Amino acid sequence: MNAGVRLIRNDDLAQTVEYAYAAEAAAPVRALWTAGACPLDADGRTVAPGDYAGQARQVMRNLTAVLEGAGASLRDVVKTTVYVASTRQEDLVAAWEVVRDHMGDHDAPSTLLGVTVLGYDDQLVEVEAVAVITGDGPS
Repeated sequence: MNAGVRLIRNDDLAQTVEYAYAAEAAAPVRALWTAGACPLDADGRTVAPGDYAGQARQVMRNLTAVLEGAGASLRDVVKTTVYVASTRQEDLVAAWEVVRDHMGDHDAPSTLLGVTVLGYDDQLVEVEAVAVITGDGPS
């Protein structure tokens, strides 16, 4: 676990959720807010049209690349927001399972939302993150 991030649980709340209820960042840290990672390939094309899990995999690859470019990793994430263009809970769950699997045991707080539409043609999934990086890294 990142020494600057402490995931907070609460025994008074449901233990069945797949994320921590809160995260704390110990100072001093650098904070990083990402734009929403989209399911785009290197040529800017939307991958896996119609496939929530397929798009979520590309989104998480792109999010990982953005974090690495800033000297961070998924273990530095303190919060994610997952947007899924659907009104069907099973579609949200399909995307969420991919995000959760990429996060591994670093189950940072997250919000999962069903939305009407996302910005790119055929886009179904987008994930934004907040991360904190301790120590001396790129600035």
